[in-house]
Amino acid sequence: MKIALAQLNYHIGNFDSNVNKILHSIQQAKSQGAELIVFSELAISGYPPRDFLEFTDFVDECGVALEKIAPHSTGIAAIVGLPTYNYAPKGKPLFNSAAFISDGKVVQFIHKTLLPNYDIFDEYRYFEPNRHFEVIPFRGKRIALTICEDLWNVQDNPLYITNPMEELKSQLPDLMINIAASPFHVSQADERKLVLRKNALEYRMPLLYVNHVGAQTELLFDGGSLVMDGEGNLIHELKYFEEDFRIVDTDDLQVHSSNLQSDKKDEMALIHDALVMGIKNYFGKLGFKKAILGLSGGIDSAVTAVLAAEALGAENVYNVLLPSRYSTDHSVNDAVKLALNLGMPYDTIAIEKGFFALEETLLPYFRDLPFNLAEENMQARIRGVILMALSNKFGYILLNTSNKSEAAVGYGTLYGDMNGGLSVIGDVYKTKVFQLARYINRNKEVIPENIISKPPSAELRPDQKDSDSLPEYHILDEILYLYIEERKGPKEIVALGFDKDLVGRILRLVNINEYKRYQTPPILRVTGKAFGMGRRMPIVARYLS
Repeated sequence: MKIALAQLNYHIGNFDSNVNKILHSIQQAKSQGAELIVFSELAISGYPPRDFLEFTDFVDECGVALEKIAPHSTGIAAIVGLPTYNYAPKGKPLFNSAAFISDGKVVQFIHKTLLPNYDIFDEYRYFEPNRHFEVIPFRGKRIALTICEDLWNVQDNPLYITNPMEELKSQLPDLMINIAASPFHVSQADERKLVLRKNALEYRMPLLYVNHVGAQTELLFDGGSLVMDGEGNLIHELKYFEEDFRIVDTDDLQVHSSNLQSDKKDEMALIHDALVMGIKNYFGKLGFKKAILGLSGGIDSAVTAVLAAEALGAENVYNVLLPSRYSTDHSVNDAVKLALNLGMPYDTIAIEKGFFALEETLLPYFRDLPFNLAEENMQARIRGVILMALSNKFGYILLNTSNKSEAAVGYGTLYGDMNGGLSVIGDVYKTKVFQLARYINRNKEVIPENIISKPPSAELRPDQKDSDSLPEYHILDEILYLYIEERKGPKEIVALGFDKDLVGRILRLVNINEYKRYQTPPILRVTGKAFGMGRRMPIVARYLS
């Protein structure tokens, strides 16, 4: 049987666009002789629809969309994901479903059994878990159809009591199909292949997997849909961060197939491509074309500017240099050189007049107190006001340039350098930002070398360096990673060889600055534990305070 895999970039709630993409792929599959086409989880609605699912009208629109698709399933069958109603008198009002449509009508619904409720997932908020298991008979094959998490209960310490494939195997399926919305992080592709391979080996049958691609605000979907034979050999893998389409023949998926493993993905290439896609989709799906950012001559704004230029086109990224009395000439020159390297428009707006005016205004109230954080933050906030004013006047989206290390320890100014509509590198530690800059410069010098090699500084007071108040970033980032991603407490981190006082200070900074992170723009997620919807911490707490 010839089966088409359609890896598409959906837009949440944009039913016309999503249906048109699905219909176009069905026609493409028909023209190439496919008998079945497979789309991803919640393809009709887009993923994750979140509280749109609480609107009856939204769910009804999903049903109307399915009715538009069904008549095109003549001469070909289709599997497509959508939310459906649970008509039982008890339980959640909806199912996360896959519709099997054939001969112009819906033949069968398969509902998702395992509903993740961790990290960025909150599916049990909306959906009732499936409790009835059945294969899909089609063209002499018996298909075990599952939805995303349904295949992930093969870990050494499973999260769920039920294993859908264990329930289905008694019906003697010939083929596994899994439709998914599996968000990207840097190790997700390898983890995903491992999980899928375990299933293929356990049940000794071919596996076809179709994933989302594209960005939905902070969540990035990498695609990477794939086909494995019954020995877990990777036969086909679709593109990453791009829409893709492929037809496979199940006759070619017997266990004697050769092992066609794909190359291991480079971490920096993955992060780079994910962030570029994230920016492009955020702007495109919101209907914006132009970005603005403050270009300081530092590495964070430089990397952000390059990524934005790749995503939107250099001519659509407006860079504003905002020097103060503490800005060095080389920072300004480095920023100008970067803008010229990429052909990005830029202007220089000195903040001295605004800063002096605020100093004069506040002098009677600050009395004779020494220069401190208040004056530093005033500079950042003046810059924020200027950038937001230009954003409002010309309809640009302001890109935030803070990195994850700074966001973690609170080294950012609310209503100043933490402004923005989108945080591009807020899930990239400072050490990784340097690596990303080197990756960007892999073929030629795009980011001036001086930006990469000079010591990081906020330049808010004379001769300021980040290392004045923080440990070196390679030490800081390791402690932060252990605490944030690995969820290790202070005693565990100290036991790994880190100084006790330093660990205590860093972890306290992370905790007491939670209130700042609650007020930041959405952060493009590239790690397994990003700030935002996947990390839910109380603001008012005493732990390590």
